Amino acid sequence: MAQTGTADLPLHDGRAPPWLFRRMRLLAGEIARAIIYEYDERELLRRISDPFWFQAFSCVLGFDWHSSGTTTTTTGALKASLRPEDGVVVAGGKGAASMSTPEEILRYGEIFSLPDRKIEELIRASRLSAKVDNALVQDGYRLYHHAFILTSDGEWAVVQQGMNERYARRYHWLSDGLHSMIEEPHTAICTQRLEPRVLDLTSRESRENRQATLDLVRDGPAHLRRYTAQRSLEDFPQVLRMPARHEILPVDIGRDGLRILQAAYELQPGSYEELISLKGMGPKRIRALSLISELIFGAPPSWRDPARYSFAHGGKDGHPYPVDRENYDRSIEHLREALQEAKLGDKERYEAMKRLSGFISRSRSG
Repeated sequence: MAQTGTADLPLHDGRAPPWLFRRMRLLAGEIARAIIYEYDERELLRRISDPFWFQAFSCVLGFDWHSSGTTTTTTGALKASLRPEDGVVVAGGKGAASMSTPEEILRYGEIFSLPDRKIEELIRASRLSAKVDNALVQDGYRLYHHAFILTSDGEWAVVQQGMNERYARRYHWLSDGLHSMIEEPHTAICTQRLEPRVLDLTSRESRENRQATLDLVRDGPAHLRRYTAQRSLEDFPQVLRMPARHEILPVDIGRDGLRILQAAYELQPGSYEELISLKGMGPKRIRALSLISELIFGAPPSWRDPARYSFAHGGKDGHPYPVDRENYDRSIEHLREALQEAKLGDKERYEAMKRLSGFISRSRSG
Protein backbone atom coordinates (compact mmCIF):
# COMPACT_ATOMS: atom_id res chain seq x y z
CA MET A 1 0.00 0.00 0.00
CA ALA A 2 1.37 3.38 -0.97
CA GLN A 3 -0.38 6.67 -0.72
CA THR A 4 0.04 8.29 -4.09
CA GLY A 5 -1.17 11.79 -3.53
CA THR A 6 -3.64 14.36 -2.30
CA ALA A 7 -5.50 17.28 -3.81
CA ASP A 8 -6.84 20.45 -2.19
CA LEU A 9 -10.14 21.83 -3.47
CA PRO A 10 -12.11 24.97 -2.60
CA LEU A 11 -15.52 24.44 -1.03
CA HIS A 12 -18.64 25.72 -2.76
CA ASP A 13 -22.34 25.41 -2.06
CA GLY A 14 -24.53 23.21 -4.22
CA ARG A 15 -24.88 19.58 -5.13
CA ALA A 16 -25.20 17.50 -8.28
CA PRO A 17 -28.85 17.56 -9.43
CA PRO A 18 -30.55 14.13 -9.76
CA TRP A 19 -30.59 14.23 -13.56
CA LEU A 20 -26.81 14.80 -13.61
CA PHE A 21 -25.91 12.29 -10.88
CA ARG A 22 -27.90 9.62 -12.72
CA ARG A 23 -25.71 10.20 -15.76
CA MET A 24 -22.57 10.40 -13.64
CA ARG A 25 -23.34 7.00 -12.17
CA LEU A 26 -23.88 5.44 -15.60
CA LEU A 27 -20.81 7.01 -17.22
CA ALA A 28 -18.56 6.28 -14.22
CA GLY A 29 -19.58 2.64 -14.34
CA GLU A 30 -18.95 2.28 -18.07
CA ILE A 31 -15.53 3.95 -17.86
CA ALA A 32 -14.54 1.75 -14.91
CA ARG A 33 -15.67 -1.41 -16.66
CA ALA A 34 -13.82 -0.39 -19.84
CA ILE A 35 -10.58 -0.03 -17.86
CA ILE A 36 -11.16 -3.39 -16.16
CA TYR A 37 -11.84 -5.02 -19.52
CA GLU A 38 -8.85 -3.47 -21.29
CA TYR A 39 -6.42 -3.96 -18.38
CA ASP A 40 -7.61 -5.41 -15.06
CA GLU A 41 -9.02 -4.47 -11.65
CA ARG A 42 -5.61 -3.40 -10.33
CA GLU A 43 -5.21 -0.87 -13.12
CA LEU A 44 -8.48 0.75 -12.07
CA LEU A 45 -7.20 1.00 -8.49
CA ARG A 46 -3.90 2.44 -9.70
CA ARG A 47 -5.69 5.17 -11.63
CA ILE A 48 -8.08 5.99 -8.80
CA SER A 49 -5.07 6.38 -6.49
CA ASP A 50 -3.56 8.99 -8.83
CA PRO A 51 -4.95 12.42 -7.79
CA PHE A 52 -4.44 13.86 -11.28
CA TRP A 53 -6.26 11.03 -13.04
CA PHE A 54 -9.02 11.12 -10.45
CA GLN A 55 -9.47 14.85 -11.01
CA ALA A 56 -9.65 14.37 -14.77
CA PHE A 57 -12.13 11.52 -14.24
CA SER A 58 -14.38 13.78 -12.17
CA CYS A 59 -14.20 16.48 -14.86
CA VAL A 60 -15.28 13.99 -17.52
CA LEU A 61 -18.28 13.16 -15.32
CA GLY A 62 -19.35 16.79 -15.25
CA PHE A 63 -17.30 18.69 -12.70
CA ASP A 64 -15.10 21.70 -13.28
CA TRP A 65 -11.83 21.83 -11.38
CA HIS A 66 -13.28 23.61 -8.35
CA SER A 67 -16.76 22.10 -8.28
CA SER A 68 -18.18 21.33 -4.88
CA GLY A 69 -18.43 17.60 -4.25
CA THR A 70 -15.80 16.42 -6.74
CA THR A 71 -14.56 13.71 -4.38
CA THR A 72 -17.76 12.66 -2.64
CA THR A 73 -19.93 12.59 -5.74
CA THR A 74 -17.38 10.85 -7.97
CA THR A 75 -16.76 8.07 -5.44
CA GLY A 76 -20.51 7.95 -4.78
CA ALA A 77 -21.14 7.44 -8.50
CA LEU A 78 -18.62 4.59 -8.55
CA LYS A 79 -20.17 3.01 -5.47
CA ALA A 80 -23.64 3.14 -7.02
CA SER A 81 -22.50 1.65 -10.34
CA LEU A 82 -19.96 -1.07 -9.45
CA ARG A 83 -21.13 -4.52 -8.34
CA PRO A 84 -19.30 -7.64 -7.10
CA GLU A 85 -19.66 -9.21 -10.56
CA ASP A 86 -17.46 -6.36 -11.89
CA GLY A 87 -14.66 -7.53 -9.60
CA VAL A 88 -14.45 -4.12 -7.89
CA VAL A 89 -16.71 -2.58 -5.24
CA VAL A 90 -16.72 0.58 -3.13
CA ALA A 91 -17.38 0.70 0.62
CA GLY A 92 -17.88 3.71 2.90
CA GLY A 93 -18.60 7.24 1.78
CA LYS A 94 -19.35 10.65 3.24
CA GLY A 95 -20.12 11.39 6.88
CA ALA A 96 -22.15 8.67 8.57
CA ALA A 97 -21.70 6.38 5.56
CA SER A 98 -17.97 6.19 6.31
CA MET A 99 -18.75 4.57 9.67
CA SER A 100 -20.20 1.54 7.90
CA THR A 101 -16.97 0.82 6.03
CA PRO A 102 -15.85 -2.13 8.24
CA GLU A 103 -19.24 -3.86 7.92
CA GLU A 104 -19.26 -3.37 4.15
CA ILE A 105 -15.70 -4.67 3.81
CA LEU A 106 -16.73 -7.75 5.82
CA ARG A 107 -19.75 -8.34 3.58
CA TYR A 108 -17.83 -7.91 0.33
CA GLY A 109 -14.95 -10.00 1.65
CA GLU A 110 -17.36 -12.86 2.24
CA ILE A 111 -18.87 -12.45 -1.23
CA PHE A 112 -15.36 -12.60 -2.74
CA SER A 113 -14.54 -15.63 -0.52
CA LEU A 114 -11.52 -13.89 1.00
CA PRO A 115 -9.91 -15.57 4.06
CA ASP A 116 -10.96 -14.22 7.46
CA ARG A 117 -7.42 -13.04 8.14
CA LYS A 118 -7.37 -11.10 4.88
CA ILE A 119 -10.68 -9.43 5.71
CA GLU A 120 -9.31 -8.42 9.12
CA GLU A 121 -6.25 -6.93 7.39
CA LEU A 122 -8.49 -4.94 5.05
CA ILE A 123 -10.56 -3.53 7.92
CA ARG A 124 -7.38 -2.61 9.77
CA ALA A 125 -5.97 -0.91 6.66
CA SER A 126 -9.16 1.11 6.32
CA ARG A 127 -8.99 2.32 9.91
CA LEU A 128 -5.24 2.96 9.92
CA SER A 129 -5.28 4.95 6.67
CA ALA A 130 -7.83 7.27 8.26
CA LYS A 131 -5.76 7.56 11.45
CA VAL A 132 -2.59 8.43 9.52
CA ASP A 133 -4.18 11.24 7.51
CA ASN A 134 -6.07 12.59 10.50
CA ALA A 135 -3.32 12.36 13.14
CA LEU A 136 0.13 11.93 11.57
CA VAL A 137 -0.32 14.59 8.91
CA GLN A 138 -1.66 17.47 10.98
CA ASP A 139 -2.45 19.92 8.21
CA GLY A 140 -5.62 21.52 9.58
CA TYR A 141 -8.07 19.23 7.73
CA ARG A 142 -10.51 16.96 9.55
CA LEU A 143 -11.59 13.82 7.68
CA TYR A 144 -15.27 13.55 6.81
CA HIS A 145 -15.21 11.20 3.81
CA HIS A 146 -13.65 7.74 3.48
CA ALA A 147 -14.17 5.46 0.47
CA PHE A 148 -12.54 2.02 0.38
CA ILE A 149 -12.31 0.49 -3.12
CA LEU A 150 -11.83 -3.28 -3.00
CA THR A 151 -11.12 -5.92 -5.67
CA SER A 152 -12.12 -9.56 -5.66
CA ASP A 153 -8.53 -10.65 -4.91
CA GLY A 154 -8.16 -8.36 -1.89
CA GLU A 155 -6.29 -5.43 -3.44
CA TRP A 156 -7.58 -2.01 -2.46
CA ALA A 157 -7.38 1.76 -2.69
CA VAL A 158 -8.65 4.50 -0.41
CA VAL A 159 -9.94 7.93 -1.38
CA GLN A 160 -10.65 10.10 1.64
CA GLN A 161 -11.10 13.78 2.21
CA GLY A 162 -10.69 16.29 5.01
CA MET A 163 -12.12 19.77 5.39
CA ASN A 164 -11.22 23.10 6.96
CA GLU A 165 -13.13 26.37 6.76
CA ARG A 166 -12.32 27.11 3.13
CA TYR A 167 -10.89 24.06 1.42
CA ALA A 168 -11.03 20.28 1.22
CA ARG A 169 -7.94 18.09 0.88
CA ARG A 170 -8.13 14.69 -0.78
CA TYR A 171 -5.86 11.77 0.19
CA HIS A 172 -5.25 8.72 -2.03
CA TRP A 173 -3.97 5.30 -0.96
CA LEU A 174 -3.02 2.19 -2.95
CA SER A 175 -2.36 -1.30 -1.60
CA ASP A 176 0.10 -2.30 -4.32
CA GLY A 177 3.75 -1.79 -3.38
CA LEU A 178 3.30 -0.65 0.20
CA HIS A 179 6.50 -0.60 2.26
CA SER A 180 5.28 1.38 5.25
CA MET A 181 2.01 2.89 6.34
CA ILE A 182 3.69 5.51 8.46
CA GLU A 183 6.74 6.70 6.52
CA GLU A 184 6.40 8.85 3.41
CA PRO A 185 3.31 7.27 1.91
CA HIS A 186 2.85 10.35 -0.33
CA THR A 187 4.50 10.36 -3.74
CA ALA A 188 2.54 13.22 -5.33
CA ILE A 189 0.32 15.79 -3.66
CA CYS A 190 -1.73 18.47 -5.41
CA THR A 191 -2.68 21.32 -3.12
CA GLN A 192 -2.76 24.98 -2.27
CA ARG A 193 -0.78 25.36 0.94
CA LEU A 194 -2.87 27.16 3.52
CA GLU A 195 -1.03 26.35 6.75
CA PRO A 196 2.49 27.86 7.07
CA ARG A 197 3.61 24.91 9.24
CA VAL A 198 2.34 21.34 9.08
CA LEU A 199 3.35 18.57 11.50
CA ASP A 200 4.19 15.66 9.20
CA LEU A 201 5.08 12.59 11.24
CA THR A 202 5.06 10.44 8.09
CA SER A 203 8.15 12.23 6.77
CA ARG A 204 11.50 10.45 6.69
CA GLU A 205 12.77 13.48 8.59
CA SER A 206 10.44 12.47 11.45
CA ARG A 207 11.84 8.93 11.74
CA GLU A 208 14.04 9.77 14.74
CA ASN A 209 11.14 11.56 16.41
CA ARG A 210 8.85 8.56 15.91
CA GLN A 211 11.44 6.23 17.44
CA ALA A 212 12.08 8.61 20.34
CA THR A 213 8.33 8.79 20.99
CA LEU A 214 8.06 5.01 21.03
CA ASP A 215 11.05 4.73 23.38
CA LEU A 216 9.54 7.38 25.62
CA VAL A 217 6.28 5.45 25.85
CA ARG A 218 8.03 2.14 26.52
CA ASP A 219 10.13 3.70 29.30
CA GLY A 220 7.05 5.11 31.01
CA PRO A 221 6.34 8.43 32.72
CA ALA A 222 8.39 7.50 35.82
CA HIS A 223 11.54 7.73 33.67
CA LEU A 224 10.49 11.17 32.47
CA ARG A 225 9.83 12.33 36.05
CA ARG A 226 13.30 11.24 37.14
CA TYR A 227 14.86 12.85 34.12
CA THR A 228 13.20 16.23 34.67
CA ALA A 229 13.32 16.28 38.50
CA GLN A 230 17.09 15.99 38.81
CA ARG A 231 17.96 19.10 36.87
CA SER A 232 16.41 22.34 35.70
CA LEU A 233 15.81 23.21 32.08
CA GLU A 234 18.81 25.56 32.09
CA ASP A 235 21.12 22.64 32.95
CA PHE A 236 20.74 21.03 29.54
CA PRO A 237 19.73 23.68 26.98
CA GLN A 238 21.16 21.57 24.18
CA VAL A 239 18.28 19.14 24.79
CA LEU A 240 15.44 21.30 26.05
CA ARG A 241 15.99 24.57 24.26
CA MET A 242 12.46 25.78 23.61
CA PRO A 243 11.80 26.43 19.91
CA ALA A 244 10.56 29.89 18.93
CA ARG A 245 6.99 28.83 18.24
CA HIS A 246 3.70 28.68 20.09
CA GLU A 247 3.16 24.94 19.69
CA ILE A 248 5.29 24.10 22.75
CA LEU A 249 3.45 24.73 26.02
CA PRO A 250 4.20 23.81 29.64
CA VAL A 251 1.47 21.19 29.45
CA ASP A 252 3.66 19.24 27.04
CA ILE A 253 5.88 18.13 29.92
CA GLY A 254 3.37 18.69 32.71
CA ARG A 255 0.58 16.66 34.27
CA ASP A 256 -1.43 16.04 31.08
CA GLY A 257 1.66 14.94 29.17
CA LEU A 258 2.56 12.45 31.90
CA ARG A 259 -1.00 11.13 32.00
CA ILE A 260 -0.87 10.45 28.25
CA LEU A 261 2.45 8.65 28.68
CA GLN A 262 1.08 6.50 31.52
CA ALA A 263 -1.91 5.32 29.50
CA ALA A 264 0.27 4.37 26.51
CA TYR A 265 3.00 2.82 28.69
CA GLU A 266 0.58 0.37 30.30
CA LEU A 267 -0.28 -1.04 26.85
CA GLN A 268 3.39 -1.37 25.77
CA PRO A 269 2.99 -0.99 21.97
CA GLY A 270 5.49 -3.00 19.95
CA SER A 271 5.85 -0.45 17.16
CA TYR A 272 4.95 3.15 16.32
CA GLU A 273 2.18 1.79 14.11
CA GLU A 274 0.71 -0.02 17.11
CA LEU A 275 1.10 3.12 19.22
CA ILE A 276 -0.99 5.32 16.95
CA SER A 277 -3.58 2.52 16.61
CA LEU A 278 -4.31 2.55 20.35
CA LYS A 279 -7.80 3.64 21.33
CA GLY A 280 -7.87 7.30 22.30
CA MET A 281 -4.53 8.07 20.62
CA GLY A 282 -5.84 10.99 18.57
CA PRO A 283 -4.10 13.94 16.91
CA LYS A 284 -3.65 15.95 20.12
CA ARG A 285 -2.06 13.10 22.06
CA ILE A 286 0.20 12.09 19.18
CA ARG A 287 1.24 15.71 18.76
CA ALA A 288 1.97 16.08 22.49
CA LEU A 289 4.12 12.94 22.55
CA SER A 290 6.00 14.11 19.47
CA LEU A 291 6.76 17.49 21.05
CA ILE A 292 7.80 15.89 24.35
CA SER A 293 10.22 13.67 22.41
CA GLU A 294 11.66 16.71 20.69
CA LEU A 295 12.15 18.52 24.00
CA ILE A 296 13.68 15.57 25.81
CA PHE A 297 15.74 13.85 23.12
CA GLY A 298 16.32 16.67 20.62
CA ALA A 299 14.60 14.68 17.85
CA PRO A 300 12.49 17.20 15.91
CA PRO A 301 9.69 16.07 13.58
CA SER A 302 9.14 17.50 10.13
CA TRP A 303 7.13 20.71 9.96
CA ARG A 304 6.94 20.82 6.16
CA ASP A 305 3.66 20.23 4.38
CA PRO A 306 4.10 17.12 2.18
CA ALA A 307 2.01 18.83 -0.54
CA ARG A 308 3.21 19.99 -4.01
CA TYR A 309 1.57 21.72 -6.71
CA SER A 310 -10.39 18.96 -18.47
CA PHE A 311 -13.70 19.21 -19.56
CA ALA A 312 -15.63 16.64 -21.58
CA HIS A 313 -19.27 17.45 -20.94
CA GLY A 314 -19.28 20.82 -19.15
CA GLY A 315 -19.49 21.51 -15.43
CA LYS A 316 -22.38 21.24 -12.99
CA ASP A 317 -21.79 24.87 -11.92
CA GLY A 318 -22.15 26.01 -15.54
CA HIS A 319 -18.41 26.53 -16.03
CA PRO A 320 -16.83 26.54 -18.53
CA TYR A 321 -20.26 25.77 -20.02
CA PRO A 322 -23.43 23.98 -18.85
CA VAL A 323 -23.54 20.19 -19.03
CA ASP A 324 -24.60 19.05 -22.51
CA ARG A 325 -27.15 16.37 -21.57
CA GLU A 326 -27.58 15.00 -25.09
CA ASN A 327 -23.85 14.60 -25.67
CA TYR A 328 -23.46 13.12 -22.16
CA ASP A 329 -26.07 10.45 -22.93
CA ARG A 330 -24.37 9.65 -26.23
CA SER A 331 -21.06 9.10 -24.44
CA ILE A 332 -22.67 6.69 -21.99
CA GLU A 333 -24.39 4.73 -24.74
CA HIS A 334 -21.32 4.63 -26.98
CA LEU A 335 -19.13 3.26 -24.20
CA ARG A 336 -21.74 0.74 -23.15
CA GLU A 337 -22.29 -0.58 -26.69
CA ALA A 338 -18.56 -0.70 -27.49
CA LEU A 339 -17.79 -2.65 -24.32
CA GLN A 340 -20.72 -5.02 -24.79
CA GLU A 341 -19.78 -5.78 -28.39
CA ALA A 342 -16.15 -6.31 -27.41
CA LYS A 343 -17.21 -8.87 -24.82
CA LEU A 344 -19.23 -10.65 -27.52
CA GLY A 345 -16.20 -10.85 -29.78
CA ASP A 346 -16.76 -7.83 -32.03
CA LYS A 347 -13.96 -5.46 -30.98
CA GLU A 348 -14.09 -3.19 -34.06
CA ARG A 349 -15.75 -0.23 -32.33
CA TYR A 350 -13.64 -0.66 -29.21
CA GLU A 351 -10.42 -0.75 -31.23
CA ALA A 352 -11.58 2.34 -33.14
CA MET A 353 -11.84 4.20 -29.84
CA LYS A 354 -8.27 3.19 -29.02
CA ARG A 355 -7.03 4.32 -32.44
CA LEU A 356 -8.80 7.67 -31.99
CA SER A 357 -7.11 8.11 -28.62
CA GLY A 358 -3.70 7.44 -30.16
CA PHE A 359 -4.37 9.87 -33.01
CA ILE A 360 -5.33 12.64 -30.59
CA SER A 361 -2.19 12.02 -28.50
CA ARG A 362 0.05 12.20 -31.57
CA SER A 363 -1.67 15.37 -32.79
CA ARG A 364 -1.08 17.09 -29.46
CA SER A 365 2.57 16.04 -29.32
CA GLY A 366 3.12 17.20 -32.87
